[in-house]
Amino acid sequence: MLAHGVKAIIMLSGGIDSPTAAHMLQQQGWELVGLHMDNRPFTDDRETDKTRALAKHLGIPLWMAPHGPSQVKIARNTDRHLQCLLCRRMMYRTAAELAKQVGADAIINGESLGQVASQTLPNLAVIDEVCDVPILRPLIGHDKVEIERVAREAGTFDISTLPSLCCTIVPEKPATAASLPRVEKWEAQLPLEQMVDDSVSGLVQVL
Repeated sequence: MLAHGVKAIIMLSGGIDSPTAAHMLQQQGWELVGLHMDNRPFTDDRETDKTRALAKHLGIPLWMAPHGPSQVKIARNTDRHLQCLLCRRMMYRTAAELAKQVGADAIINGESLGQVASQTLPNLAVIDEVCDVPILRPLIGHDKVEIERVAREAGTFDISTLPSLCCTIVPEKPATAASLPRVEKWEAQLPLEQMVDDSVSGLVQVL
């Protein structure tokens, strides 16, 4: 059954997975609004350029929000092993606010189970707790071979595999099974309200 009339925020990066998820949902009639969390200076302009190109190819509007300043605060004030998890929770706080602004019903991402440290079951549960907008993962049970096959069909693979700088603030040993109390303990060391306000106030529609 096609999901005409359903609107969602797609967390779009310059990688392979999130545009593939976007394409799959577009095939089912979803209306998508892209959100890219701009991670500079911990990545480079090529990442944002790729994301713009992917959004244009998919034919979806694209918003960008500054995320580098949040990364700095997390790195300086919390357990470095939790960097990726705290990063994701900040991203979804911004996505939830954008969803409210544009009238979206859900947040979509390209996560698949166990592909990176933040995508283990315990960590996904901690991430999902952060906002009251449903977070959906159409690729959750797909492996990389399947995802790349769909990306090629969608015409996004060649754009996604253009060179760019991977995130340089990823810790050497990211936590793979963090508990919510542990995460909340470290988040208490952060000016969360100000960080969210800065990220949301920095939202800019670029497409």
